[in-house]
Amino acid sequence: LSKQYFYREMLLRFLWLIVAVLCLSRGTNKRVARSPSQWSRTRSLCAHDVTFPTVFSSSLVQHEVVADYSHLFTVQGSQPDLVPYMLLAHIDVVPASESDGWDAPPFSAKEIDNFIYGRGTLDDKECVMGMLQALEYLLLKGYRPQRGFYIGLGHDEEVSGLNGALNIVRLLKQRNVHLSFLLDEGLLVVDGVMKGLDGPAALIGVSEKGSATVKLSVTSAPGHSSMPPRESSIGILAAAVKRLEDNPMPMLFGQGPERGTFEHLAHKFIFPIRFLASNLWLFAPIVGRLLALKPETNAFSRTTTAVTMFNAGVKVNVLPSVAEAYVNFRIHSAQSLQEVLDLVDSTVGDQRVKVEVVDGFDPLPVSSYSETSYGFQIIKKSILDVFPQLTVAPGRKNQRIIYLKALNFSFTYNINVLGQTHHVSVPKVWELYHISKNQVKICRNDKAHDLGKLLCLVLLASCLALSHVKSPP
Repeated sequence: LSKQYFYREMLLRFLWLIVAVLCLSRGTNKRVARSPSQWSRTRSLCAHDVTFPTVFSSSLVQHEVVADYSHLFTVQGSQPDLVPYMLLAHIDVVPASESDGWDAPPFSAKEIDNFIYGRGTLDDKECVMGMLQALEYLLLKGYRPQRGFYIGLGHDEEVSGLNGALNIVRLLKQRNVHLSFLLDEGLLVVDGVMKGLDGPAALIGVSEKGSATVKLSVTSAPGHSSMPPRESSIGILAAAVKRLEDNPMPMLFGQGPERGTFEHLAHKFIFPIRFLASNLWLFAPIVGRLLALKPETNAFSRTTTAVTMFNAGVKVNVLPSVAEAYVNFRIHSAQSLQEVLDLVDSTVGDQRVKVEVVDGFDPLPVSSYSETSYGFQIIKKSILDVFPQLTVAPGRKNQRIIYLKALNFSFTYNINVLGQTHHVSVPKVWELYHISKNQVKICRNDKAHDLGKLLCLVLLASCLALSHVKSPP
């Protein structure tokens, strides 16, 4: 295939998917489509022999539509005794409006100065197109994997995947499928986020924080502003919220996967941070305090506390009888949901404030990232083969993605190392193309990296998509 064909086809397919983008309602698992035809168009795009003809005509690939709009691809391997793995992405997006700061209508896929604008260009359409385009390209080249694998494309990830992902899980469990590892969307290439880090670093997510949403409410007798009580429902609630903000969750840096992150990156830090990161057995408390100084890095150190909603009052001269606030916690790997809730109760410390758990879940288990962990090491090598200038380290996501814990798999990894190509020029795209093209040639002579061949092309195809897309600021 010529580079012009590969790039042009990738770009067009990406454009089509953005035009057929989906909307989801906020805070609910009910989907709200722009029109019924939008869902059908997206289904057709990911299941059409014109879009990816080789994928849908190959005898190696079985395609199934799950729960009406999700997709499951099964790619047969030449050695069925090898445990398969799974690649995941999602088609759906959250709602968007031009008033959110878009330079073009968010569902127009409008091209401005060689960039395509559209909701979902960074979450998660580039992975959808990257996977399918990579598979299309490799099948055209006569590729047959030794290890079979699955590609799962969910349609309701933004509202917890209770219809799409969950039904994919049930289907695979019915077939008694066991997975070697699972690769989903996840972390980014960080550059400039951590002070003192020399050069960009790609973080492979090996776990995810837990989450809890807590509702605080105060009820009091209604009244008039001309005769206010000493403490109003708003004042009582505001004081409770202030106590939560003034008393953050305990410092836990070094007790979760963030320890592995800093140990892997230690040699890339400038002195004296390099010395501290290389000796976390002694300096973990100091490093944790330094990270806590910035909101972007504070999440490494502890369970975070974020007041996200505050509701009270309907008229300027009426004392509200009810005041409510919602607080979201992202739970560190060394804490449990119950431990966080106990700390919330003790910190609020006021019986007039009712504390209710809206929803929550414990942090996910930490997947292995040792030198003998097959999944982590093959992903790491694939990243370095395509982006040799990066340093690769384990990391942790701060929010939940498609949740497939019910499946019997060994390890879950999350990557999205392509954020750095957000504004990449066309010449850079060709450079990435040749890097990946050479990797395919290398992999042909190295059976151990049969899987790496596919992952490298997934990275490349996603890069091509991201090179010409923009999300709002």
